[in-house]
Amino acid sequence: MATVRLCHLYPDQMNIYADRGNIAVFRQRLAWRGHRLEVTDAGPGVEPSPDHDLWYLGGGQDRDQTMVAGDLATLKGSAMRDAADDGAAMLFVCGGIQLAGHVYVGVNGERLAGAAVLDLETTAGSSRLIGDLVIEAELDGETREVVGYENHAGRTTLGDAVRPLGRVVSGHGNDGTSGFEGAVRDRVIGTYLHGPLLPKNPWVADALLGWALAHAGEPVDLEPLDDRVEAAAHSAAVARTSHPNR
Repeated sequence: MATVRLCHLYPDQMNIYADRGNIAVFRQRLAWRGHRLEVTDAGPGVEPSPDHDLWYLGGGQDRDQTMVAGDLATLKGSAMRDAADDGAAMLFVCGGIQLAGHVYVGVNGERLAGAAVLDLETTAGSSRLIGDLVIEAELDGETREVVGYENHAGRTTLGDAVRPLGRVVSGHGNDGTSGFEGAVRDRVIGTYLHGPLLPKNPWVADALLGWALAHAGEPVDLEPLDDRVEAAAHSAAVARTSHPNR
């Protein structure tokens, strides 16, 4: 039995988009295969160890992001960057992708320094990008359709050290104009897809778990699971969209 050590960043402050549902998916998909998830919460004032195999930062409102941004940049950013460079798996969702970048400029013009794990910057726009979101995502050389819901004012611009998670099929994505969604570097994923993301996209969950197990020194081939319920939820999400970009 292998153990994946997960660091859950700000579980009480950054948890408005059913983010604990993503943690539950990690735990259950490991358990079904005979492995274990060990979760350490890292709230304000906690300096995490860079040795964790999997990191998670969820979404929050602007006031929540303002509350945690200074702590994230000064107390946690160094460990996060070291972990990413060491090959740990990371998932940053919605407000998480914004704070994982270099800077987030809020609706009031306040500049919040991020953890600088992802090479991107975000500026809040005057309107929100809301609705079902479908993308064609690429991970480990494989392309699949990934679904979720987006609700963000941020317009995210990617730098040269990251690539998009995928191409927008239906919805807005990073900025509503580029046609791209999310950001990826090494084993780090940032995305605006929530709802939560992983119950409807087990492929993404298993990619992250495979990376985390490799980081833990327990590289295993994750045997397929019976994902008929997950596939039905995925199909229902796709059916709600009109796929204007196909």
